[in-house]
Amino acid sequence: MSQLRIATFNLLHGQPLAPDGAPRPYPADAGAPLAQAVAALDVDVLALQEVDRHQARSGGTDQAAVAAAAMGAGDWRFAAALHGRPAPVAGWVPEPSGPNGLRVYGPGEVGDGAPPSYGTALLTRLPVRHWRARRFAPAPFGLPLRVAGRRGLTPVPDEPRAALAAVLEGGRGPFTVVAAHLSFVPGWNMAQLAGIRRWIADLPQPYLVLGDFNLIGAVPRTVLGGATALERTVPRARVRELRAARRVRPALAEPRRRRVREPRARLQGWYDLARTPTYPSHRPAVQFDHVLAVGVSRAAVGPAAAPRAVVSDHRPLVVRVSL
Repeated sequence: MSQLRIATFNLLHGQPLAPDGAPRPYPADAGAPLAQAVAALDVDVLALQEVDRHQARSGGTDQAAVAAAAMGAGDWRFAAALHGRPAPVAGWVPEPSGPNGLRVYGPGEVGDGAPPSYGTALLTRLPVRHWRARRFAPAPFGLPLRVAGRRGLTPVPDEPRAALAAVLEGGRGPFTVVAAHLSFVPGWNMAQLAGIRRWIADLPQPYLVLGDFNLIGAVPRTVLGGATALERTVPRARVRELRAARRVRPALAEPRRRRVREPRARLQGWYDLARTPTYPSHRPAVQFDHVLAVGVSRAAVGPAAAPRAVVSDHRPLVVRVSL
C-alpha cells in the first residue's frame, strides 16, 4: 500500500483574504496566491470547488491548470457547470458564445481561449484509468443568505453544480475518487449526493467522495449509506441461480439446508475520514467540507488537518490514507 495525501478545498475563486477574513486585492500575478496555497498542501489527489476559468474577477486565470502545476499533478479535469460571468447577488450572466450545459477541460485545453466558466476540478499525481463528469441542475428556488457587504439577508438563487469522478491506480489496485460541490438548498443537496452514489455504482471500490456538500455532521454519510442500502447486495441473477439449483436438487441426495432467501439491503459502512471545522477560514466553526469513504479500513486512515491558507473563506481538508 502507498501512503497518499488527499484533500478537498473550496477556493472561493482563489480570493486572497486577510487574517480577519476580509478580502484582499489580487496581485499582478493573480494565480500566485492560489499556487502558493496548493503547493503548501503537497497532496496526491485534490478536489477543488468554486474554480474560475478565464474570469475577469480572478485575473483571467485558468485556476485548475495553475493548481495542477503547483502540486505536480500528472492529470486533471475541470468540469464547467456555468459558462458566463458572475452578477452580484443575481447569479450569473450566461456567455452568448459559450457552450450550454456541462463542458470538461483538461491539460490539452490550456490556453484555448474558451469563454469564462466556473465549476469543479479534480487533480491527481496518480495514473488515471477513467474519467467521468456530470452536472446537477439548480434548485428551482434560492435562499435568503448573508452576503458580504450587505446588511441582513439577501435572496440568492441556486446555481448548477458539477461533479467529477476518476478511477485511480493505487498500490493495491484501482479505487474511485469523486470531487463534488453541492447546492446550498436543504434537501436538494441531499438528493444530489444520493445521485452521486448511484452514478458511480459501476466503478471500482474503494470509494472516496470529497467536496463542499453544504451539509454538516452525520448527514452526508447517512445520505450515502441510505443510497447504498437501496441497492441489492447480491445480483438478482445470482439469486435466481440459487433458487433454480434448489428446485432441481434431489430431495434425498443431501441433508436439507436452509432456504435460500433473497438478501436484504444493508448499509455499507460509509464514514468520515476527518471531522474538523473548515468554515469560515479565519475562525472555523462548522464543517461543510468532507472526505467520505467506503471500502477503506479505518486502520488505513492517518491524521487529518484543516490548515490555514492564503486564499478562500474555506480551509482545505487534508487526510492521509493508505490505498
